[in-house]
Amino acid sequence: MSKESLTFGKQQEFAVIAALLSRGFDVYPTLVDTKGIDCVVRLSQRTYLDVQIKARSRKAKQPTTFATMDIVPRANYFFIFYTESKQTFWVIPSKELIRLARRNKTGDNAGTYSLVLPRSPEKPGRFRDYVGLWHPEEPSGSGYGDTVSDS
Repeated sequence: MSKESLTFGKQQEFAVIAALLSRGFDVYPTLVDTKGIDCVVRLSQRTYLDVQIKARSRKAKQPTTFATMDIVPRANYFFIFYTESKQTFWVIPSKELIRLARRNKTGDNAGTYSLVLPRSPEKPGRFRDYVGLWHPEEPSGSGYGDTVSDS
């Protein structure tokens, strides 16, 4: 992966974290992404979300395609996708993501998932419930009301 690509990804992680903070969330960035978690978002005293942030540059050959994702779905695991070409965020619970994505069956990436988001956020189709970042007061489309607590 090129330095430019790594830098872009890290910039977008910080941009998402800043956007979540500005919306009133408590956000805790991880130091190392070894478990597919870029940050933890606290919703209440006992409820947390693990969040993976994925971003695609407008320079990418396929700016709405997110490939080779390892996903172990669980109720409190969310993905936030950012497409720079459309300046759009998509928030998808991992349990929904495995339904929406395609599982690679053969080759070096067998078992991983690939997702192609709509080219136009104005015409989101089956992704309409996932466009935009959430607000703590209004979970609209985020599905985070279905999360589990740490007990």
